[in-house]
Amino acid sequence: MAEGYQESGGGDGLDLTQFYQIFFEEAGENLDQMEQMLLNLNLETADDEALNGIFRCAHSVKGGAATFGFSDVAELTHQMESLLDKLRRHELQPNPLMVDVLLESADASRLLLARHQTGDTSDPPSTAGLVQRISELAAGGIPVMAEPVVEVVPVAPPAPVAVTPPAAPAAAPAASAPKVSQSRLLEVRLGPLERSEQADGVKDLFRDIVGLGRIAEVASDNPEIRVFKVRTSSANEELLDLFVFHVSREQVQIQQLPEEEGIVGWLDLEDPPADAPVAPAPGYGFFENAPGGFNSAPSPVHVPKAATPAPATTRPAGGGNASASAHAAQPEAATIRVAISKVDQLINLVGELVITQAMLAQNSQALDPAVNQQLLAGLADLDRNTRDLQESVMSIRMIPMSIVFSRFPRMLRDLASKLGKKVDFVTQGEATELDKGLVEKITDPLTHLVRNSCDHGIELPEDRVKAGKPETGTITLSAAHQGGSIVIEVRDDGRGLSREKILQKARERGLEVSDSMSDPDVWQLIFAPGFSTAEVVTDVSGRGVGMDVVKKNIAALNGTVEIDSVFGQGMKVSVRLPLTLAIMDGMSVGVGEEVYILPLSSVVESFQVKEDAVNTIAQGSRLVKVRDEYMPVIELEKVFQVPRHGSDKASDIMVVVEAEGSRVALLVDELLGQQQVVVKNLETNYRKVPNVSGATILGDGQVALILDTSALVRRSRH
Repeated sequence: MAEGYQESGGGDGLDLTQFYQIFFEEAGENLDQMEQMLLNLNLETADDEALNGIFRCAHSVKGGAATFGFSDVAELTHQMESLLDKLRRHELQPNPLMVDVLLESADASRLLLARHQTGDTSDPPSTAGLVQRISELAAGGIPVMAEPVVEVVPVAPPAPVAVTPPAAPAAAPAASAPKVSQSRLLEVRLGPLERSEQADGVKDLFRDIVGLGRIAEVASDNPEIRVFKVRTSSANEELLDLFVFHVSREQVQIQQLPEEEGIVGWLDLEDPPADAPVAPAPGYGFFENAPGGFNSAPSPVHVPKAATPAPATTRPAGGGNASASAHAAQPEAATIRVAISKVDQLINLVGELVITQAMLAQNSQALDPAVNQQLLAGLADLDRNTRDLQESVMSIRMIPMSIVFSRFPRMLRDLASKLGKKVDFVTQGEATELDKGLVEKITDPLTHLVRNSCDHGIELPEDRVKAGKPETGTITLSAAHQGGSIVIEVRDDGRGLSREKILQKARERGLEVSDSMSDPDVWQLIFAPGFSTAEVVTDVSGRGVGMDVVKKNIAALNGTVEIDSVFGQGMKVSVRLPLTLAIMDGMSVGVGEEVYILPLSSVVESFQVKEDAVNTIAQGSRLVKVRDEYMPVIELEKVFQVPRHGSDKASDIMVVVEAEGSRVALLVDELLGQQQVVVKNLETNYRKVPNVSGATILGDGQVALILDTSALVRRSRH
């Protein structure tokens, strides 16, 4: 069932060009970090942490380059990785020659990356000399470079001899001897596979990747399992890193075989004759038509040692030129990484600027426009520029929802396999942006909702077929902007919520419920602490911990959760969040001498009311009728105990606000207008105040409380 999960994308192919810039930046950072660690490496007492860190840098660059099809970079860093792997396993002792060749290889990698980034189509610089020197060092030898540097003229005559056909067979064993001594014979079992052709991609890896080894398929007694014999010098972890492009890690079993077992039937994997024609390498990457196909020179990679002095002689100059060229050709970075604390400080300063601008705008209202025309025009420009600056700065913290969505495919795949279900995962609106602080806090609630859809919503394949559905269920995760908010939806086409089952569980838990409750009210019961409809407690669900935490976490972000479900057809959970928690659009209302701010996204309408339009019912509760709908009335004067003086007029304006699917009417004295306000955390600077979500500073320097509309709605229910 490992293949029960499938991810649906927007098209048949994946456009990798959208990720190029990120790869180039991360590769540059890894190469810079590797260079710094090599320079600081103590050759006599090199510790494992330093060697592992250098290896990880090379491994990251190699993996990314192979994925994007930059074969020349991948081949070079693969050789670097092989040498570094032996160093970190303490099979070799680091020496200055190794550090030199690794530093030169890093410079060459930068140059190759710069060519790909700028789209340079000229002939790439040859890295054959570097590759051979790395291979010799990895084999425990010393590269032939010192003698040719000193005696340039005597070395020249043997060069033609080295490239003649008779010399090639003699040189080939010498070059390959270290590699054969380090190679291993493995049995690789892939399966169980839903489609046997999945393993073909693994065979292609050995054809496409230079130096990876050889592979031959052997008979298998199970049609769902394919068995291969592999001769390679790569570590098991390296093979697994490559195989996961085609099969999951759990489907791979690698076992080392004694050499005797590999003699029979392995002759077809021996080296081809020296005079046999060599087909051009198809490339190192895994994607067709990707830039940077490996340009293998006619003979440099396999040139015998006698022919290497020419590149070795020019190595110091060539290395220097390559380094200089790399720096000269490196294009300017398109992005920079900045600490979050600096961004937050910038946002706070812009917030203070917004407050100062509001003060100037308020104080300028008393000026004569005819006398102060230029001043007022300048203040108008300041208002416009301040708003543009604020929007630009706020966009710095906005990141796409794809950062969150990308975490779910693997999690859902593993969960579907564990539960024996088949699930398609569809994402929509990945480019929708949300404040970074909200993204970090919304990940856990969304994770629980997606797991809940897979566990409780999607049925087993046989149950879906009986219900007339496709055996593969679909979970859709979408994000979209609506006004000043973002709406994230988790939808599934599973069994949906059972009204009767929820009411039964609620009665068993002693909750006050009735059969006349509306569906939305029944769905809200699943948010009660400890509430669960699961029959069996598992490590996935059933403990009743989750949905209540989801609602609390989203409410803490000034968000709401709504559920819509049809039994037997599916369920939809909608999460509505503000785009940012730093600056918001608000409506200012006055009660007595106090000013309060209502989030504009929660305000529905406002109207003037007469005293006889408000009805008082049991326990002093008041209702107002608005277009055939009765709404609870909340008097802010009483909620916040605003003092009244004798001359103050009574409140006669109502503002309708909506939160958590319900509406209430707030009774206020006057509407002061709409404005952008900078949200200050009241709990951090003072203490938590009921029915208040924060505070702000008005243009005249007065502090105004920002009301928590969700808390006011909940207050009206009790």
